[in-house]
Amino acid sequence: MNVVQSGEAVAAARSAVVHAVVPAGGHATAAWRVRRRDGVAVTTPQRRGDVRADLEEVFRTAYPRVVGVAARVLGSRDEAEDVAQEVFLKFAGSSVSAGAASGWLSVAAAHTALNHLRSGRRRASREEAVGNGGSLAPDVADTIVTLDERRRVRAALARLPRRQAVALVLRHSGLSYAEVAAALDLSPGSVGTTVRRAESALRKELNRHAPSD
Repeated sequence: MNVVQSGEAVAAARSAVVHAVVPAGGHATAAWRVRRRDGVAVTTPQRRGDVRADLEEVFRTAYPRVVGVAARVLGSRDEAEDVAQEVFLKFAGSSVSAGAASGWLSVAAAHTALNHLRSGRRRASREEAVGNGGSLAPDVADTIVTLDERRRVRAALARLPRRQAVALVLRHSGLSYAEVAAALDLSPGSVGTTVRRAESALRKELNRHAPSD
C-alpha cells in the first residue's frame, strides 16, 4: 500500500468511526467507563456525551500501530482494520487520557483481535485468497504449508491465557518492554519473564497439537 492509499485508508477509517460515534444530532452515542479486567484497562457503557476533541489526533497517531497489533493476531489487514474501528469506537467515548491512549489502544486491539480469533469471527476466505494469490509462492504446496502453519500458530495463541497472549502480541508487534509494562500494568523487569513464559507456552501448545505424520 503506497502513502496515498494508506492516507486514504486512515481517512476512511476515521470517517467510519466518527459517523458511528456521532449521529445526525452531533452527539456521541457510545460512551464508556474504564475499569480493570485481568489487570488490563477495559471500558463499559456509562453515559452519552460529545465526541472527544482529541480523537482525530490520537487516531492519526495510533491507527497504524492498532492495525499492526490486530494483524499480528489475525494475519489479515482487512480484519485488522475492522478491529481497529471497533477499538477506536470504544476509545471515542472513553475517559482514557490522550497520554495513555497508545498503550490502552494497543491492549484493546490485542484483546479484540483475540476475541475474534477465539469466537471464530474470522474471514478464512481472505486469508486463503492472500495465500492463493501466489505471487510470492513458487509452489502451491509451499502456500498450503505456510497457511497451515499460520493457522496452527493462531489456534495455539488463542488457547493461551489471555494475559500471556496479549503480552506476546504486544512485544512482537514492536512495543518496547517499557511500553508493554505500562500497557499491562506490569513492572518493567517482569515483562521479559512474562513474554518468555508466553513463548514457552505457545511452543508447548504447538507441540501438543502437532499434526501426526
